[in-house]
Amino acid sequence: MVNDPVGDFIVRLKNASAVGKEVVEVPYSKLKEAIALSLKKAGFVEEVSKSGEKAQKVLIVTLKYREGASMIRGVQRISKPGRRLYAGFADVHPVKYGKGALILSTPRGILTDAEARKVRAGGETLFKIW
Repeated sequence: MVNDPVGDFIVRLKNASAVGKEVVEVPYSKLKEAIALSLKKAGFVEEVSKSGEKAQKVLIVTLKYREGASMIRGVQRISKPGRRLYAGFADVHPVKYGKGALILSTPRGILTDAEARKVRAGGETLFKIW
């Protein structure tokens, strides 16, 4: 049993991109799907789909590569189950001079740092990805 499903999800993505895998399969949840769709909008993953039924659902994430190099170079978990960290929209800054993204869980859904600043929404800072 995984105590931190978001942390497990992003580490699976990072490890798969490090060894050059094209597809990652993880147990399905609505939160993971929302995060994956946000990563797709940010340009870190190519495609997101789900398969299976009921308890056997799987989220299938196709990683994005450019010239043989993965778009995911690293991740850093910020808010953890034992220590939740929140930020207002004024405290949300670009990651790696705009080359990365900060993923937030806001009242408007899962957003990247740029989207959160645009709609002026703060929330729980889940992780950084670059």
